[in-house]
Amino acid sequence: MSADWKIYTKTGDHGETSLIGGTRVPKYHERIEAYGTLDELNSFIGLIRDHNIGEDTRKLLIEIQDRIFTAESLLAADPSAQIKTLPHLNEEDILLLETEIDKMNDQLPVLTSFILPGGNPVVSTSHIARCVCRRAERLTIKLVENNHDTLQGEMVIKYLNRLSDFLFVLARKFALDFNAVETPWKARI
Repeated sequence: MSADWKIYTKTGDHGETSLIGGTRVPKYHERIEAYGTLDELNSFIGLIRDHNIGEDTRKLLIEIQDRIFTAESLLAADPSAQIKTLPHLNEEDILLLETEIDKMNDQLPVLTSFILPGGNPVVSTSHIARCVCRRAERLTIKLVENNHDTLQGEMVIKYLNRLSDFLFVLARKFALDFNAVETPWKARI
């Protein structure tokens, strides 16, 4: 970035922002809610990376963060505008998550009940990321249902669905790695 580039533009001082393509919308617009929640998810995944985790997992999380930015750009794009080429999600991105889920699951004890999030800071952070991912998925579903022309909307939904599963299994893997106790939920009946 240029030395004279400034983070503040003052164009949002009246509660609006621009989509990719230039269309101005209120900052509470459903597109902003959806991609803003993805940005929050991306930050939590960055927090997971800051823990003492293996280098392979760290590299995988960086790749996932890249895909989240891709999803953000797709949701932030005004489909009615003429836009330069944007990055895309593809089936290989989904397959990577599924492959990693299967590899981790092979090492984990069988799950016989719901578990309470917690046991170690990285486990808890992974569960928080999972919850934020599910919220992003819900907001994206709503956006796509209301705006059928959202760029790659169905693929973003599919990716987020798989990513939340990945984050759940990752939390369990971290519990195993850090010898944290997985506390089963026992319904008080």
